[in-house]
Order: sequence, then C-alpha cells, then structure tokens
Amino acid sequence: MREQKKIILFSLVTGIILMAAKFGAYFLTSSNFVLTDAAESIVNVLASSFAFFSIYLASQPRDENHPYGHGKVEYFSVFIEGALIGIAGIIIIAKSVYGIFYPNAIHDLLWGAIIIGITGVVNGGLGYYMIAKGKSIPSITIEADGRHLITDMITSLGLVIGLLLIYFTKILMLDSLLSIFVGLYIVFTGYKLVRRSVAGLMDEADFDVVTEIVKILDEERRDEWIDLHNFRAQKYGNELHIDCHMTLPNYLDLNRVHTEVSLVDKLVNSRITKTELFIHADPCLPDCCYYCSMPNCPIRSEAQTTQIPWTMEKVIRNKKHFED
Repeated sequence: MREQKKIILFSLVTGIILMAAKFGAYFLTSSNFVLTDAAESIVNVLASSFAFFSIYLASQPRDENHPYGHGKVEYFSVFIEGALIGIAGIIIIAKSVYGIFYPNAIHDLLWGAIIIGITGVVNGGLGYYMIAKGKSIPSITIEADGRHLITDMITSLGLVIGLLLIYFTKILMLDSLLSIFVGLYIVFTGYKLVRRSVAGLMDEADFDVVTEIVKILDEERRDEWIDLHNFRAQKYGNELHIDCHMTLPNYLDLNRVHTEVSLVDKLVNSRITKTELFIHADPCLPDCCYYCSMPNCPIRSEAQTTQIPWTMEKVIRNKKHFED
C-alpha cells in the first residue's frame, strides 16, 4: 500500500506542474482548443487527490463495520474521476459551441503546440507506468488514473496536430470545431470510468477473473474434486473473494475434507494473489458416479463413463453436474 501512495502522490505533484504549464499555454494563445487540455488537467489534479485519499482508506485494516475491508472505496474514486472527466468534457463542448458564433483572436500557436506536446509526452510515460503498476499490485485506482493520463496524452497529441493545422491553414473556426470533437472523446472516456465503477459497486460478475480461476482449477484438478458449482467472485479493492461449493467423496473424514479445501486455497493463491476463498464441501451422491474419477472408491454404484470439464458456464450454476 505504501508503493501505491508514492505512485499517486508523484502523479498528483506532476499533475499540478503540468496544469500550470497548460494554463500558461492557454493564456499565451487564447485558444479554446488549448483550454480543453488545461481544463482536463484540473480534473487530473482533483482525481489524483481523491485517489490518494481512497488508497489511504483502502489500506486500513478490517473492522466490525467493514468485515471485508475498505477496498470498495477505490470504486468511489474511479466514479468521482469519471464524473469529473465527463463534466469537464461537457463544459469544453459548451464553450467551443459558443466560440463558433463568437470567435476570439488566437496567437502564438507554435509555442502553444510545443508546450502541450511536452505535457503530453510526460503524461503518456506516467500513464503507461501507472497502468502497469495498477495491474501488478493490483489497484483499480492507480490503473484508472493511468488510463486517464493516457487519455490526456491522446488529447494532447490531437491538440498539437490541430494547433499546427490551424497555424498553417489560418482557418480560425477549426479551433472551436476540433475542441468539440475532443470534448466528445473526453465525455466518452468519463462514461467508461463511471460504468466500470458502478459495475464494481454493484458486484457485477468479472467473467475474465472467473474464467481464469476455473481454468487453473480444471488443469490441476484432483480425483477427489468431483465437481465445482455455485462459484462466485467479488472484488474489494485489490482483494478477491471467492465462494463456491465443491463435491467430495462422502466417506472422507473432516480432516481429509479440510486438507482438500486447503489445497484449493493454496492453488488459487499461488496463481492469483490476495484471494480469500470460502468453500462449502458437498458430499457426493450415487448420481455423481458416472463422472467421478476417484480410484478404488468403496461406494461406487456405477463405472465412470465420462469426465465433465469445468467451464465458467458450468461452475457458476447452483447445482451438481448431474443435475444439468
């Protein structure tokens, strides 16, 4: 968690410096197009500030009121960031439409392009670094902040091209027209972040995570693990919580059942870090025999005739495989 705080704090300080540079470029050029980038930089600073607070809160230990920890606050951080980006985009569009009907003089476009280009390169490098760190830690807040910076880099690239186009063609209306397109892109980016945060807050199923874990369990499947069902996964910040039912031979004693459940836990945590599992052990029934691989079973009622592979579609159902 200390590493996350350092990354966000560095992003915040960098954002403040770049914001000052972008507003300097705006006051130099008086361009609405440059203002789009300067306005978005305010969002960068506000978002990084809230992200820093959310990471601090997410690092707090579990308590009676928050038995699963405070990790979900990161989704609020992403929501705030997405909402601020969307608002900035709408304001940019409104000002640009106004600029079409009431244009103002713009100047020093080359200097403006140089300043914006430098800020774009810095944001791009920092953004790719934060995305990589956000996936490796993992932290949705850092990853979201990184993607925001990548968006800022793309915006800056388009801005530089647009400023050069205005400079060489002398078509001043392009300043407002191009700003509208950038504003629409910013609004769309904000929507995607808000959509992702709402999905996390509503515990929307992460099918990619479920598919990956089920694949691991299927590849390392033991004979004792007859079937897997009612599989559910939830994310709380950088922690993953899984609960499922596993069918085991009904003659195993409690110690052996505990051993098998612990093996599942160790297997998943060796591949997927910070995973908490709650596994309910179900006893097998005679109807399970036709797909059970348990050798020398003393209670087998019929020979094994097939092996049912574990897939996401099969394990998320709340029923044993023979009930399909």
